Amino acid sequence: MSEPAYVTVTALTKYIKRKFDVDPHLENIWIKGELSNVKIHSRGHIYFTLKDENARIQSVMFARQNKDLSFTPESGMKVLVRGGISVYEPSGNYQLYAKEIQPDGIGALYLAYEELKNKLAKEGLFDESHKKPIPRFPATIGIITSPTGAAIRDILITIKRRYPLAKTILYPALVQGVNAGQSIAGHIQKANAAKLCDVLIVGRGGGSIEELWAFNEEIVAREIFSSEIPVISAVGHETDYTISDFVADLRAPTPTGAAELAVPHTTELMERIGMLRTTLLKDVQQKVKREKEILHSLQSSYAFKYPKRLFEQKEQQFDLMFDRLQKKAADLLDRKKMKLERESYRLSSHHPKHRLDQAEKAYLEKTATLKRAMSSVIRENSSQFQSVLGKLQVLSPLHIMQRGYSLVYKDEEIAKSVQNVQLHDRLKIKMNDGNLLCEVLGKEEEVKSGDE
Repeated sequence: MSEPAYVTVTALTKYIKRKFDVDPHLENIWIKGELSNVKIHSRGHIYFTLKDENARIQSVMFARQNKDLSFTPESGMKVLVRGGISVYEPSGNYQLYAKEIQPDGIGALYLAYEELKNKLAKEGLFDESHKKPIPRFPATIGIITSPTGAAIRDILITIKRRYPLAKTILYPALVQGVNAGQSIAGHIQKANAAKLCDVLIVGRGGGSIEELWAFNEEIVAREIFSSEIPVISAVGHETDYTISDFVADLRAPTPTGAAELAVPHTTELMERIGMLRTTLLKDVQQKVKREKEILHSLQSSYAFKYPKRLFEQKEQQFDLMFDRLQKKAADLLDRKKMKLERESYRLSSHHPKHRLDQAEKAYLEKTATLKRAMSSVIRENSSQFQSVLGKLQVLSPLHIMQRGYSLVYKDEEIAKSVQNVQLHDRLKIKMNDGNLLCEVLGKEEEVKSGDE
């Protein structure tokens, strides 16, 4: 009998984990349940148990997934959790790795709300730079709400109690149902076209998210953003937040709060006026007191008591100042004259005529020097020339020919020997005063003693 094949606990756990990890139905699922044993780790991870009436599952949501949570998970909350199922090998337990958590009971509306909120935020519709200031003392207030709800009654009572000077215009709109968003947006357009209001209150009383949904519609949000009239959003109770609240120029926690934000309180204004009157009266009294003190000081001053003496003193001071002025003027004039003389001298020394005269004088001196140098060079070269000329004349063949000598040419070359001449050759004999053309009829050679 063969022994059975055994596996380790680790191998079995790894095998089961792989089964979970490759199952596409467990990779990304939504689970509905109640939070229990919620623990938020110091590193940001959230550990909790998700349970219902019959079962429970251990769960974890790591910090990188929970950084975008819009609420803090607490035990007892009903939630919808999206994530994947896998096995935690050290304990062998299967558990949920959460990627997203949403409060239960909202469902698709909550998803649509978050999606539109993120979209409009990225477009900049919530930016503070686009918020318009609410007028401090509005003459006319437009109210866009249901004409039969409690909200309009609370708004009108509050405005009348706080600031009866203001007029109100009701734009009766649907605030609940399929066409509510279109109705609210249309009345915002109508109020802007009429240009009768200084501020608009857009809202309704409390209700469920489904009842408040018209104020989460994109068409309403964009009309509020495009409104040239400042808009106060007053939807539901203080804990209710809609897209309209984020887009509006000012959010009120309730319709009554919107009326309080839209108008000042007459009692507060009267108290403020009384305080300002008291402050103004006090300031005027202090101003009068200071001016009286200044007047008394001027009346008791030396100038008012002894005006003639003061005048005489000022006359003397004027004379002294006048003398100083004259002296300074004279000194300044002397300095300017001296400077003018220096500049005139410098100018005359650089006058073109003066420079031309100097140049002409230098030219004449250099010309005379050059002539003397040239004469000396000519005399020296002339003497050398005569000496060389004498030597040339002594050595010149022409000078020798004047003593009876002549030159014999044969074919334009000098015949230096009788051996170079043959009988009947034609010769040219150059003499001192001309040339002879001859024919050789005979020749006689001389025998020198050294040739034998």
